[in-house]
Amino acid sequence: MLDKHSGKVDYAVMSFGGFLRICESYHPLPWSLLRYDHAMGGYVVNLDRRQLEGAPSYTPAAAPNWSDRNYRGSIDAYYGIEHGGIPIPSV
Repeated sequence: MLDKHSGKVDYAVMSFGGFLRICESYHPLPWSLLRYDHAMGGYVVNLDRRQLEGAPSYTPAAAPNWSDRNYRGSIDAYYGIEHGGIPIPSV
């Protein structure tokens, strides 16, 4: 997902679960969490299945309103980052 004002990538959307697109859900991941792995030839994230299962998600039938700052804020808060990919320091 691109930020329409800056033109920068804010989120990658990962398909998770389901079979033959049945019960499939989409999980937006803040771009700053992704790391390109040359050996794998793709992007990887340091998250386990439990973290992804509890993460904000949506289904193909109920796409979110990406203009809603509260929705985007809930994604960033779940992963502990500020909007724009800046990590929130642990207290």
